[in-house]
Amino acid sequence: MPQMRPGSGRVGEGGWTVPHLDQNLSAAGTDDRSESGSDWVEPVPNMDRSFILLLALCLTCSPVRSQSPGQDSFIIQYLERRLLQMEERLSRCEQNTARLTQTTYDLSSQVRAHRSTVHVLQSEVRSQVDGVSARVDRVERELEYLEKKIPLSSDIQMEEALLEQQIQAAELELIQNRAKLQLQSADCSVALSQIKSLKIVKKTGDVSGSWFKDPTAGSQKIYLLSGVRNHTLLEFGSLQSFSSNATPPPRVLQLPASWQGTGHVVYGGFLFYHKADTPNQILKVSLESGGVVDSALLPGAGRLPVYGLNPDTYLHLAVDQLGLWVLHADPDYAGNLILTKLDKASLAVELTWDTPCQSRDAEGAFLICGTLYVVYNSRHGGRSAVQCVYDIHHTLGSGETPVRFFPKRYTSHSSLSYHPGDQQLFTWDDGYQTVYQVETRRNLAQPAGG
Repeated sequence: MPQMRPGSGRVGEGGWTVPHLDQNLSAAGTDDRSESGSDWVEPVPNMDRSFILLLALCLTCSPVRSQSPGQDSFIIQYLERRLLQMEERLSRCEQNTARLTQTTYDLSSQVRAHRSTVHVLQSEVRSQVDGVSARVDRVERELEYLEKKIPLSSDIQMEEALLEQQIQAAELELIQNRAKLQLQSADCSVALSQIKSLKIVKKTGDVSGSWFKDPTAGSQKIYLLSGVRNHTLLEFGSLQSFSSNATPPPRVLQLPASWQGTGHVVYGGFLFYHKADTPNQILKVSLESGGVVDSALLPGAGRLPVYGLNPDTYLHLAVDQLGLWVLHADPDYAGNLILTKLDKASLAVELTWDTPCQSRDAEGAFLICGTLYVVYNSRHGGRSAVQCVYDIHHTLGSGETPVRFFPKRYTSHSSLSYHPGDQQLFTWDDGYQTVYQVETRRNLAQPAGG
């Protein structure tokens, strides 16, 4: 009979030893002791537990008979519990594996998304770097260009010297123009005394217009421009042929550009007028050929009608004994009239004066020997009167410039043109071509300076 060590197990009927059940119970977490109550079985390591479990399973399935039915059922129950525990652990392991797999997939998706974002940001950074590089290159080229264009100090000194020479030349030219004007004024010492008789020559054309006689010595031709915007000039041989209906038709001249307003003048065989659709361009047109000889822009003009009662006229060209003039109103100077002396040959500005005469309620003006006479009226028509006088030589005192009324009580002039040789005013009064005789007097006062 085989020997059995104390506490090692029990002998079966067939001489086989069966492991003590207390070891398996302790592995399941029980506190059972051996049948004798004297032996405590230490917990079996995991490897031994698995071996014992397999051994017990083999013994259960072997043809060896168990010690007793109760003990066999207990072992079977124990094994079933262990199998259930193993199934639960395997199920949890599968769940953990599935959760880990899902977590790994999500992490991979996030990594792929971040990689796409990184690629986009990398492309943007690369494009920005390329743009900055292009800008830097352009700045370098501009700096090189500026270095080449910046003049040397010697060039700057030469330019300053040239500018100073130009300023001195302009100042000298201004002094010469003033001296020339004073020299011309020495032989022109007349002033307006009164506006006398009235003669209505004809009624023709539009309500507004202008007509005048060439002030050049020996010329008898009359010119008529009907309306405030047109391009047809009528030339008559004399005042008599203009007033008579039985004379041959006048010469018709189509101008190269339309005029604006009624402030035109003929001087020396040339028509000077404000070109339509321009704020301040003056044209000089030859009456012989009909072509433009010269043109000029009048600085600061064209922003305000020169006369408040004639809103279509922005520039008024006039002639007196001293030459060609132009008037305009300046809104920066409270709407007052600005008087400018022009060179009749080149239309260059010679001298300019700011006058105290307002454009408000003014209907026209004329000059005699460099003295400006501004005519005012009411907006509904009334008696025209000279109410503002400006002498560029400052020879007239305040007591010498009283208000001078026109002989006709109700007038409305759209244009006034003075002929210094005949001492007559050619006016356009509501479609009537009217002539006023002007009486002058000698001005014995000496110029007080320009």
